[in-house]
Amino acid sequence: MTARKKNRAPLFKLGFRIAFYTAIISAGISFAAIFLFTNLLIYQAVGISVIIALGVFIVSYYANYTLEYRRLETLEQISRNISKKRFEEYEDITTKYNDEIDYLVRHLVKSSRTVEREIQRLNRIENYRKEFIGDISHELKTPIFAIQGFVETLLNGALEDEEVNREFLKKTMRNVNRLIYLTKDLMEISKLETGELKSDIEEFYLYPVVHDVIDSLNYKAGKDKVSLELKDIDKNLQVKADKNQIKQVLINLVENGVKYNVPNGKVVVDVESYEKDNCRVVLSVKDTGIGIDEADLPRVTERFFRVDKSRSRERGGTGLGLAIVKHIMEAHGEQFYFDSKINEGTTFKFTLRKAQ
Repeated sequence: MTARKKNRAPLFKLGFRIAFYTAIISAGISFAAIFLFTNLLIYQAVGISVIIALGVFIVSYYANYTLEYRRLETLEQISRNISKKRFEEYEDITTKYNDEIDYLVRHLVKSSRTVEREIQRLNRIENYRKEFIGDISHELKTPIFAIQGFVETLLNGALEDEEVNREFLKKTMRNVNRLIYLTKDLMEISKLETGELKSDIEEFYLYPVVHDVIDSLNYKAGKDKVSLELKDIDKNLQVKADKNQIKQVLINLVENGVKYNVPNGKVVVDVESYEKDNCRVVLSVKDTGIGIDEADLPRVTERFFRVDKSRSRERGGTGLGLAIVKHIMEAHGEQFYFDSKINEGTTFKFTLRKAQ
Protein backbone atom coordinates (compact mmCIF):
# COMPACT_ATOMS: atom_id res chain seq x y z
CA MET A 1 0.00 0.00 0.00
CA THR A 2 3.07 2.28 0.25
CA ALA A 3 5.13 3.25 -2.77
CA ARG A 4 7.00 0.27 -4.23
CA LYS A 5 9.44 -0.37 -7.00
CA LYS A 6 8.00 -1.20 -10.38
CA ASN A 7 7.75 -4.84 -11.47
CA ARG A 8 7.55 -5.94 -7.87
CA ALA A 9 4.40 -7.55 -6.51
CA PRO A 10 3.04 -5.62 -3.52
CA LEU A 11 2.83 -7.42 -0.20
CA PHE A 12 -0.59 -7.09 1.35
CA LYS A 13 0.41 -7.09 5.01
CA LEU A 14 -3.09 -7.16 6.44
CA GLY A 15 -4.06 -10.00 4.09
CA PHE A 16 -0.82 -11.81 5.00
CA ARG A 17 -1.60 -11.63 8.73
CA ILE A 18 -5.21 -12.74 8.25
CA ALA A 19 -4.09 -15.64 6.04
CA PHE A 20 -1.33 -16.61 8.50
CA TYR A 21 -3.64 -16.68 11.54
CA THR A 22 -6.31 -18.53 9.55
CA ALA A 23 -3.71 -21.11 8.42
CA ILE A 24 -2.45 -21.63 12.01
CA ILE A 25 -5.99 -22.15 13.30
CA SER A 26 -6.79 -24.48 10.40
CA ALA A 27 -3.60 -26.48 11.03
CA GLY A 28 -4.45 -26.88 14.72
CA ILE A 29 -8.02 -28.02 13.99
CA SER A 30 -6.83 -30.37 11.21
CA PHE A 31 -4.13 -31.94 13.41
CA ALA A 32 -6.61 -32.50 16.27
CA ALA A 33 -9.18 -34.05 13.96
CA ILE A 34 -6.63 -36.34 12.20
CA PHE A 35 -4.99 -37.39 15.45
CA LEU A 36 -8.28 -38.15 17.21
CA PHE A 37 -10.25 -39.78 14.41
CA THR A 38 -7.58 -41.62 12.36
CA ASN A 39 -4.86 -44.13 13.04
CA LEU A 40 -2.12 -42.04 11.44
CA LEU A 41 1.12 -41.42 13.27
CA ILE A 42 1.86 -37.99 14.79
CA TYR A 43 4.44 -36.98 12.12
CA GLN A 44 1.94 -37.98 9.42
CA ALA A 45 -0.80 -35.89 11.05
CA VAL A 46 1.62 -32.97 11.34
CA GLY A 47 2.56 -33.23 7.67
CA ILE A 48 -1.04 -33.29 6.51
CA SER A 49 -1.87 -30.37 8.80
CA VAL A 50 1.04 -28.35 7.36
CA ILE A 51 -0.16 -29.03 3.82
CA ILE A 52 -3.70 -27.98 4.76
CA ALA A 53 -2.36 -24.85 6.49
CA LEU A 54 -0.33 -23.94 3.42
CA GLY A 55 -3.38 -24.38 1.18
CA VAL A 56 -5.57 -22.36 3.54
CA PHE A 57 -2.91 -19.62 3.68
CA ILE A 58 -2.69 -19.33 -0.11
CA VAL A 59 -6.47 -19.34 -0.62
CA SER A 60 -7.07 -16.91 2.25
CA TYR A 61 -4.34 -14.49 1.13
CA TYR A 62 -5.60 -14.52 -2.47
CA ALA A 63 -9.20 -13.96 -1.38
CA ASN A 64 -8.26 -11.07 0.91
CA TYR A 65 -6.02 -9.53 -1.74
CA THR A 66 -8.76 -9.73 -4.35
CA LEU A 67 -11.52 -8.41 -2.09
CA GLU A 68 -9.70 -5.74 -0.11
CA TYR A 69 -6.29 -4.66 -1.40
CA ARG A 70 -7.32 -2.46 -4.34
CA ARG A 71 -10.01 -0.70 -2.38
CA LEU A 72 -7.72 -0.09 0.60
CA GLU A 73 -5.15 1.28 -1.86
CA THR A 74 -7.85 3.63 -3.17
CA LEU A 75 -8.56 4.80 0.39
CA GLU A 76 -4.87 5.52 0.89
CA GLN A 77 -4.65 7.41 -2.41
CA ILE A 78 -7.66 9.59 -1.59
CA SER A 79 -6.36 10.41 1.89
CA ARG A 80 -2.90 11.21 0.47
CA ASN A 81 -4.48 13.52 -2.10
CA ILE A 82 -6.46 15.29 0.64
CA SER A 83 -3.31 15.85 2.69
CA LYS A 84 -1.58 17.32 -0.39
CA LYS A 85 -4.64 19.44 -1.30
CA ARG A 86 -4.83 17.60 -4.59
CA PHE A 87 -8.36 16.69 -5.60
CA GLU A 88 -9.46 14.47 -8.45
CA GLU A 89 -12.68 13.20 -9.92
CA TYR A 90 -13.25 9.71 -8.52
CA GLU A 91 -15.47 7.53 -10.67
CA ASP A 92 -16.28 3.81 -10.52
CA ILE A 93 -14.14 3.31 -7.44
CA THR A 94 -16.58 1.09 -5.56
CA THR A 95 -17.31 -2.54 -6.33
CA LYS A 96 -20.26 -4.87 -6.44
CA TYR A 97 -19.56 -6.02 -2.90
CA ASN A 98 -21.17 -2.98 -1.26
CA ASP A 99 -19.56 -3.76 2.07
CA GLU A 100 -17.91 -1.75 4.84
CA ILE A 101 -14.84 -0.91 2.75
CA ASP A 102 -17.05 0.40 -0.07
CA TYR A 103 -18.87 2.46 2.55
CA LEU A 104 -15.57 3.95 3.75
CA VAL A 105 -14.47 4.71 0.17
CA ARG A 106 -17.73 6.51 -0.61
CA HIS A 107 -17.59 8.60 2.54
CA LEU A 108 -13.91 9.46 2.06
CA VAL A 109 -14.73 10.65 -1.47
CA LYS A 110 -17.53 12.82 -0.02
CA SER A 111 -15.09 14.15 2.58
CA SER A 112 -12.57 14.90 -0.18
CA ARG A 113 -15.16 16.92 -2.09
CA THR A 114 -16.22 18.74 1.09
CA VAL A 115 -12.60 19.64 1.88
CA GLU A 116 -12.10 20.79 -1.72
CA ARG A 117 -15.15 23.07 -1.56
CA GLU A 118 -14.04 24.46 1.80
CA ILE A 119 -10.54 25.20 0.51
CA GLN A 120 -12.03 26.92 -2.55
CA ARG A 121 -14.31 28.95 -0.27
CA LEU A 122 -11.38 29.97 1.95
CA ASN A 123 -9.34 30.91 -1.12
CA ARG A 124 -12.20 33.07 -2.37
CA ILE A 125 -12.45 34.76 1.04
CA GLU A 126 -8.69 35.36 1.08
CA ASN A 127 -8.75 36.80 -2.46
CA TYR A 128 -11.74 38.93 -1.49
CA ARG A 129 -9.89 40.15 1.61
CA LYS A 130 -6.80 41.09 -0.37
CA GLU A 131 -8.84 42.80 -3.07
CA PHE A 132 -10.98 44.59 -0.51
CA ILE A 133 -7.95 45.88 1.42
CA GLY A 134 -6.33 46.99 -1.83
CA ASP A 135 -9.48 48.83 -2.88
CA ILE A 136 -9.90 50.51 0.50
CA SER A 137 -6.23 51.58 0.59
CA HIS A 138 -6.54 53.09 -2.87
CA GLU A 139 -9.79 54.92 -2.06
CA LEU A 140 -8.56 56.27 1.28
CA LYS A 141 -5.28 57.62 -0.08
CA THR A 142 -6.83 60.31 -2.28
CA PRO A 143 -8.85 62.21 0.38
CA ILE A 144 -6.20 61.67 3.08
CA PHE A 145 -3.37 63.04 0.91
CA ALA A 146 -5.63 65.92 -0.18
CA ILE A 147 -6.39 66.83 3.46
CA GLN A 148 -2.69 66.52 4.32
CA GLY A 149 -1.75 68.84 1.45
CA PHE A 150 -4.32 71.50 2.37
CA VAL A 151 -3.36 71.45 6.07
CA GLU A 152 0.38 71.65 5.30
CA THR A 153 -0.24 74.61 2.96
CA LEU A 154 -2.25 76.38 5.67
CA LEU A 155 0.46 75.74 8.27
CA ASN A 156 3.13 77.02 5.90
CA GLY A 157 1.62 80.49 5.77
CA ALA A 158 -1.67 80.31 3.91
CA LEU A 159 -3.49 80.43 7.25
CA GLU A 160 -2.92 84.17 7.43
CA ASP A 161 -4.65 84.80 4.10
CA GLU A 162 -8.38 84.76 4.89
CA GLU A 163 -9.44 84.21 1.28
CA VAL A 164 -7.08 81.27 0.80
CA ASN A 165 -7.61 79.62 4.17
CA ARG A 166 -11.39 79.66 3.82
CA GLU A 167 -11.15 78.02 0.38
CA PHE A 168 -8.69 75.42 1.64
CA LEU A 169 -10.84 74.66 4.68
CA LYS A 170 -13.85 74.13 2.40
CA LYS A 171 -11.82 71.68 0.29
CA THR A 172 -10.60 69.94 3.42
CA MET A 173 -14.17 69.59 4.67
CA ARG A 174 -15.27 68.09 1.34
CA ASN A 175 -12.59 65.43 1.66
CA VAL A 176 -13.52 64.81 5.32
CA ASN A 177 -17.14 64.28 4.24
CA ARG A 178 -15.93 61.93 1.53
CA LEU A 179 -14.10 59.86 4.16
CA ILE A 180 -17.25 59.79 6.31
CA TYR A 181 -19.41 58.58 3.40
CA LEU A 182 -16.80 56.04 2.38
CA THR A 183 -16.54 54.65 5.92
CA LYS A 184 -20.33 54.42 6.22
CA ASP A 185 -20.68 52.64 2.88
CA LEU A 186 -17.79 50.30 3.66
CA MET A 187 -19.41 49.26 6.93
CA GLU A 188 -22.75 48.70 5.19
CA ILE A 189 -21.41 46.63 2.29
CA SER A 190 -19.21 44.62 4.66
CA LYS A 191 -22.27 43.68 6.72
CA LEU A 192 -24.26 42.88 3.58
CA GLU A 193 -21.54 40.67 2.09
CA THR A 194 -20.92 38.77 5.32
CA GLY A 195 -24.63 38.35 6.02
CA GLU A 196 -24.50 40.32 9.29
CA LEU A 197 -27.07 42.85 8.11
CA LYS A 198 -30.43 41.08 8.18
CA SER A 199 -33.50 42.24 6.28
CA ASP A 200 -36.53 43.12 8.41
CA ILE A 201 -39.30 42.11 6.02
CA GLU A 202 -42.61 43.90 6.49
CA GLU A 203 -45.60 45.06 4.48
CA PHE A 204 -45.66 48.78 3.64
CA TYR A 205 -47.11 51.22 1.13
CA LEU A 206 -44.60 51.88 -1.64
CA TYR A 207 -45.75 55.38 -2.68
CA PRO A 208 -44.76 57.25 0.53
CA VAL A 209 -41.27 55.71 0.45
CA VAL A 210 -40.65 56.68 -3.19
CA HIS A 211 -42.14 60.14 -2.64
CA ASP A 212 -39.92 60.76 0.40
CA VAL A 213 -36.80 59.84 -1.58
CA ILE A 214 -37.73 62.14 -4.48
CA ASP A 215 -38.60 64.95 -2.08
CA SER A 216 -35.33 64.62 -0.13
CA LEU A 217 -33.16 64.64 -3.27
CA ASN A 218 -34.98 67.39 -5.17
CA TYR A 219 -32.78 70.17 -3.82
CA LYS A 220 -29.55 68.32 -4.65
CA ALA A 221 -30.80 67.47 -8.14
CA GLY A 222 -31.86 71.09 -8.68
CA LYS A 223 -28.33 72.30 -7.92
CA ASP A 224 -27.10 70.02 -10.71
CA LYS A 225 -29.86 71.24 -13.05
CA VAL A 226 -31.48 67.81 -13.11
CA SER A 227 -35.23 67.36 -12.62
CA LEU A 228 -36.74 64.43 -10.72
CA GLU A 229 -40.01 63.02 -11.99
CA LEU A 230 -42.30 60.54 -10.27
CA LYS A 231 -44.77 58.73 -12.47
CA ASP A 232 -48.28 57.98 -11.25
CA ILE A 233 -48.02 55.20 -8.68
CA ASP A 234 -50.94 53.39 -7.12
CA LYS A 235 -51.03 54.87 -3.62
CA ASN A 236 -52.66 51.66 -2.33
CA LEU A 237 -49.87 49.42 -3.62
CA GLN A 238 -48.24 47.50 -0.77
CA VAL A 239 -45.03 45.48 -1.02
CA LYS A 240 -43.14 43.07 1.25
CA ALA A 241 -39.53 44.05 1.91
CA ASP A 242 -37.22 45.82 4.35
CA LYS A 243 -38.54 49.38 4.18
CA ASN A 244 -35.28 51.10 5.15
CA GLN A 245 -33.16 49.01 2.80
CA ILE A 246 -35.49 49.64 -0.15
CA LYS A 247 -35.33 53.34 0.65
CA GLN A 248 -31.53 53.09 0.59
CA VAL A 249 -31.70 51.34 -2.80
CA LEU A 250 -33.84 54.14 -4.22
CA ILE A 251 -31.58 56.85 -2.81
CA ASN A 252 -28.50 55.20 -4.32
CA LEU A 253 -30.12 54.76 -7.73
CA VAL A 254 -31.60 58.27 -7.91
CA GLU A 255 -28.34 59.86 -6.71
CA ASN A 256 -26.50 57.80 -9.33
CA GLY A 257 -28.93 59.07 -11.99
CA VAL A 258 -28.33 62.67 -10.92
CA LYS A 259 -24.56 62.31 -10.67
CA TYR A 260 -24.10 60.92 -14.18
CA ASN A 261 -26.70 63.12 -15.84
CA VAL A 262 -26.34 66.13 -18.12
CA PRO A 263 -27.49 69.73 -17.56
CA ASN A 264 -31.29 70.01 -17.95
CA GLY A 265 -31.53 66.21 -17.82
CA LYS A 266 -34.01 64.26 -15.74
CA VAL A 267 -34.45 61.15 -13.64
CA VAL A 268 -37.79 59.33 -13.84
CA VAL A 269 -39.02 56.87 -11.19
CA ASP A 270 -41.82 54.50 -12.19
CA VAL A 271 -43.56 51.31 -11.05
CA GLU A 272 -44.83 48.72 -13.51
CA SER A 273 -46.23 45.21 -13.38
CA TYR A 274 -43.72 42.36 -13.73
CA GLU A 275 -44.50 40.24 -16.78
CA LYS A 276 -42.74 37.12 -15.46
CA ASP A 277 -44.56 37.09 -12.10
CA ASN A 278 -47.96 38.58 -11.30
CA CYS A 279 -47.08 38.61 -7.61
CA ARG A 280 -44.32 41.18 -8.18
CA VAL A 281 -43.89 44.72 -9.47
CA VAL A 282 -40.89 46.37 -11.14
CA LEU A 283 -39.56 49.67 -9.87
CA SER A 284 -37.44 51.54 -12.44
CA VAL A 285 -35.11 54.53 -12.19
CA LYS A 286 -34.39 55.99 -15.63
CA ASP A 287 -32.00 58.86 -16.36
CA THR A 288 -31.07 60.85 -19.46
CA GLY A 289 -27.39 60.93 -18.59
CA ILE A 290 -24.08 60.00 -20.17
CA GLY A 291 -24.87 56.29 -20.29
CA ILE A 292 -22.57 53.32 -19.79
CA ASP A 293 -20.41 51.69 -22.42
CA GLU A 294 -21.49 48.12 -23.21
CA ALA A 295 -18.05 46.81 -22.20
CA ASP A 296 -18.46 48.36 -18.72
CA LEU A 297 -21.98 47.05 -18.03
CA PRO A 298 -20.86 43.76 -16.40
CA ARG A 299 -18.70 45.72 -13.94
CA VAL A 300 -21.00 48.52 -12.79
CA THR A 301 -22.02 46.65 -9.60
CA GLU A 302 -18.42 45.92 -8.61
CA ARG A 303 -17.05 47.66 -5.54
CA PHE A 304 -15.34 50.99 -6.35
CA PHE A 305 -15.98 50.70 -10.08
CA ARG A 306 -16.81 54.07 -11.65
CA VAL A 307 -17.78 54.84 -15.23
CA ASP A 308 -16.48 58.40 -14.89
CA LYS A 309 -13.87 58.38 -12.11
CA SER A 310 -13.07 62.11 -12.11
CA ARG A 311 -16.74 63.11 -11.99
CA SER A 312 -17.55 60.65 -9.21
CA ARG A 313 -14.73 61.80 -6.99
CA GLU A 314 -15.49 65.45 -7.67
CA ARG A 315 -19.07 64.91 -6.44
CA GLY A 316 -18.15 62.71 -3.50
CA GLY A 317 -19.03 59.30 -4.93
CA THR A 318 -17.64 56.28 -3.08
CA GLY A 319 -18.04 53.76 -5.90
CA LEU A 320 -20.06 51.49 -3.59
CA GLY A 321 -23.63 52.64 -4.30
CA LEU A 322 -24.57 50.08 -6.95
CA ALA A 323 -22.68 47.30 -5.16
CA ILE A 324 -24.83 47.99 -2.08
CA VAL A 325 -27.98 47.96 -4.23
CA LYS A 326 -27.00 44.60 -5.72
CA HIS A 327 -26.39 43.00 -2.32
CA ILE A 328 -29.62 44.35 -0.82
CA MET A 329 -31.70 42.98 -3.70
CA GLU A 330 -29.90 39.62 -3.56
CA ALA A 331 -30.62 39.46 0.19
CA HIS A 332 -34.30 40.02 -0.65
CA GLY A 333 -34.23 37.31 -3.32
CA GLU A 334 -35.29 39.87 -5.94
CA GLN A 335 -34.06 40.67 -9.45
CA PHE A 336 -31.81 43.68 -10.14
CA TYR A 337 -30.98 44.48 -13.74
CA PHE A 338 -30.22 47.42 -16.02
CA ASP A 339 -29.60 48.58 -19.57
CA SER A 340 -27.83 51.61 -20.94
CA LYS A 341 -26.80 53.45 -24.10
CA ILE A 342 -23.99 55.95 -24.43
CA ASN A 343 -25.26 59.57 -24.43
CA GLU A 344 -28.86 58.38 -24.07
CA GLY A 345 -29.04 57.30 -20.44
CA THR A 346 -29.38 54.31 -18.14
CA THR A 347 -32.36 52.47 -16.67
CA PHE A 348 -32.03 50.49 -13.44
CA LYS A 349 -34.81 48.11 -12.46
CA PHE A 350 -35.54 45.86 -9.50
CA THR A 351 -38.47 43.68 -8.51
CA LEU A 352 -40.49 43.73 -5.30
CA ARG A 353 -43.03 41.23 -4.05
CA LYS A 354 -46.56 42.57 -3.64
CA ALA A 355 -48.24 42.16 -0.25
CA GLN A 356 -51.02 39.58 -0.36
